[in-house]
Amino acid sequence: MAAGNPGAIASEALSALDANRQVEPFSSRIPGFANDDAYAVTAALRDMRIARGETPVGRKIGFTNRTIWAEYGVDRPLWGHVYDTTLHDIGPGGQIKVSHLPEPRIEPEIVFGLGRDIEPAASLAEIAASIAWVAHGFEIVQSIYPGWRFTVADCIADGGLHGGLFVGPQRAVSGSEREGLAAALSWLTLSLSRNGEITDTGVGTNVLDGPVQALGHLATVLADDRLNPALRKGEVITTGTLTRAFPVVPGERWSTTIDGFDLPGLSVQIG
Repeated sequence: MAAGNPGAIASEALSALDANRQVEPFSSRIPGFANDDAYAVTAALRDMRIARGETPVGRKIGFTNRTIWAEYGVDRPLWGHVYDTTLHDIGPGGQIKVSHLPEPRIEPEIVFGLGRDIEPAASLAEIAASIAWVAHGFEIVQSIYPGWRFTVADCIADGGLHGGLFVGPQRAVSGSEREGLAAALSWLTLSLSRNGEITDTGVGTNVLDGPVQALGHLATVLADDRLNPALRKGEVITTGTLTRAFPVVPGERWSTTIDGFDLPGLSVQIG
């Protein structure tokens, strides 16, 4: 296998994810495997999933939380696709199944629905104006690489580590509210609990200075990407974990509380 064969890499990554099987990182087997090579894998992976009947419906932005970069040995954000098969609405007391994913972890995030396309050179105000709704959700991430040991390029080739996105109630954003949305979301605080005990807390500024800013970062990155599409109206975008990511096992209950912004927390059962 070579870095110049994105289809073969995508096929192995998808097969491993489908089978809940882990493989050695591509970076350890392919000399010079880099981020640009991995985003070619993203395009090939998208084509494979479309060919088998899945539909891309949005993106996940990963590693926006700089406070956890050292934990994972990474130095920049990444992104991956969200599909109709991995996007789920969830309400209070809902269940999240994880048994089909390798080494699943939970991440509390802020999620956006886009009301219009985002142009590559959009300002922060224009980015905020593109947001039709905001919600709180959990992303379940996974690693086809044993022990969560990888490079950024490996993570990209694993679909951005995306396993599933579970989105709580959507709150429509009005025109006047969009003007202060970036600042408001930057300073919200979130507490994450497992079985009633707080495991971590986070603040909006953890994710590239704020969720709206993280969305702007993704738009900028995609402007230079010739293989993957720009952000379009109707997409669902999750902006990265506000806290550390934690392993999850069936039987646990995970919950959040949010202060500083009018969004409800979530309480979910792991199945």
